[in-house]
Amino acid sequence: MVWIKFIASAVVIVIAANYLAKYGDALAIRTRLGGMFVGVLLMAGATSLPEVLTSISAVSQQTPGIAAGNLLGSNGFNMLLLAVLDLINRKQRLLRKAARRHALSGSLAILMIALVLYFMLADIKIKLGWVGLDSLIIIAVYILAVRLISRDNTSPAAAVEEDIPAGTPKLWAAIAGFLAAAGVLIAITPVMVRGASEIAAITGLGTTFIGTTLVALVTSLPEVVTTIAALRIGASDMAIGNLFGSNMFNMFALGLTDLFYTNGRFLAAIDPAFLIVGMLGLLMTVVGLVGNLARIEKRLWIIEIDSLALFIIYISGLWLLYQKGIG
Repeated sequence: MVWIKFIASAVVIVIAANYLAKYGDALAIRTRLGGMFVGVLLMAGATSLPEVLTSISAVSQQTPGIAAGNLLGSNGFNMLLLAVLDLINRKQRLLRKAARRHALSGSLAILMIALVLYFMLADIKIKLGWVGLDSLIIIAVYILAVRLISRDNTSPAAAVEEDIPAGTPKLWAAIAGFLAAAGVLIAITPVMVRGASEIAAITGLGTTFIGTTLVALVTSLPEVVTTIAALRIGASDMAIGNLFGSNMFNMFALGLTDLFYTNGRFLAAIDPAFLIVGMLGLLMTVVGLVGNLARIEKRLWIIEIDSLALFIIYISGLWLLYQKGIG
């Protein structure tokens, strides 16, 4: 029964994520905001809702390590998807073409991950009420980052009215569809996460490392499906922006989770071992951005060198985490 529940909920998320990509692209066209802006902000926020909901649920159950591992672990997996995009679209150097437009969002994602790791190490004990000052700073930096991206968004790809493709949903329909798809994700994700937790317990994989990795992978499913769906409909800016934007949003969610953690500062409650998880995500985000900006043209068979590096770093990082142990 638990497997049926997990598979059924995963299928619903796949369908909802496809519609999220479809209506997100329509929003980019109708509002003239451009696919990068919609991908970095709207879609990244919507597809990261599972991580947020899972983390809030985890801290309510007094398991801050699961919340931290979920958000920090998702960063590395999101960057792994950049390499997957390269494999899927190997006939066209998609990431090279879009790299310049995503330099800002990628850099801001690196800044926010580094800021979180700095605050975890610094252990600043100042609080406002029950919320740590460090978490409030993270939230404020995200808001400033959103403003920077909004001001920098001068994408020439933004459509003018006469260039809108036939069959594009009206603005009201795009907004309604986008919100409906996001609502389905909000409703069904807890079901899938509970199913994943039950499967981990049944199969004996319920250790902290396996549990945290499984939850991070499961809650990243919307990013996987939405990114691939956006690529299939030709919305490459939205696909890549979704990944960098999701890493930014994950760090914002870490600060946001502190609002729901009433037993002190949330960052202080995270096991220092999770710094390795955070560093893995930071390293992969740097490699993803630098590799694209460097415009390395060398391919090894069907994969580019920087994409291969992302695969190697991710797999070796998981091996290191398994060897070290977490918690």
